[in-house]
Amino acid sequence: MEKLDVIELTKDITEDWKNFSVSDINDHTVRLSVLKKDFHWHKHAKSDELFYVVEGELFVDFEDKTEVLTEKQMIKVPKNVMHRTRSNIRTTILCFETKDNDVSGDK
Repeated sequence: MEKLDVIELTKDITEDWKNFSVSDINDHTVRLSVLKKDFHWHKHAKSDELFYVVEGELFVDFEDKTEVLTEKQMIKVPKNVMHRTRSNIRTTILCFETKDNDVSGDK
């Protein structure tokens, strides 16, 4: 058992995109991401993803619409759905997905 502080874990990150696993739960992982740029279009064949915005503002683009998430909001992206995430300001998110999910998307 380990108590983690998301703000403390991300306070020194200066990159426009940083993503790392902070905890594993059975066959899933919780990733922490800090972003301030566009990520590329992709999809995941094996796993849904759930994004939870800790701070900032996250745009999740789909082929037919864009969802805007602010602090304390979340969205599930079903597997095989083409999407990309982006932000214009420093944004911290938690992502819940299977351990074997490739964060870059399926080739």
